[in-house]
Amino acid sequence: MSNLSILLQAAGGGAMQQMVMILMIIVVFYFFMIRPQMKKAKLEKTFKESIKKGDKVVTIGGVHGKILEVQDKTFTLEIDQNVKVKIEKTAISADATKQYSAPEEVKK
Repeated sequence: MSNLSILLQAAGGGAMQQMVMILMIIVVFYFFMIRPQMKKAKLEKTFKESIKKGDKVVTIGGVHGKILEVQDKTFTLEIDQNVKVKIEKTAISADATKQYSAPEEVKK
């Protein structure tokens, strides 16, 4: 009887260790993959909400232009004199726009 109880206790401890390891893997995934992605998405959203008329932006396709008009889900972008394009707000690249509008000393 005592051998059986020892085996059951050993098996139960192994299962507990497996659960702890699975929880540790989930925590690592959260802090190294999910959380940074959520933070980046939040920054993108606040950037796109803060764009106003007259700002210079870059689209995800690489088109440079100046915002002429801001609507609910779209922008009117002037890419050359008298050349206007209506684009979705999701088409603005926050990273490329920040690099494009950064001072020359910072770019180097």
